[in-house]
Amino acid sequence: MFYNVLKAKDIIDLGEEKFKREILMEDNNNNLSVIAIKKNEIIDTHTSTCDAAVYVIEGELELHFDAEKFKVDKGEILLFKKDTEHKVLALKDSKFFLIKI
Repeated sequence: MFYNVLKAKDIIDLGEEKFKREILMEDNNNNLSVIAIKKNEIIDTHTSTCDAAVYVIEGELELHFDAEKFKVDKGEILLFKKDTEHKVLALKDSKFFLIKI
């Protein structure tokens, strides 16, 4: 077991990249990742293999599920079930936790 205190906003830095993901913890299909994405970039349509939560550390995202879309601001969390097809649009430069359980 390990203990570590991290400042969420400092975990990942994009530099010149458009998108970056870092896995912080992982066990089988379950994991905790932090993702950084530049404004107007898209994470293309994909399907989650686990129930998931997106917690926005900074910025603003728009998640699209079929005909519905949800805006998620800094400090907000969006929960969704596995096997749900979705895509992510960054409305601002953003960082978020992706929690898969």
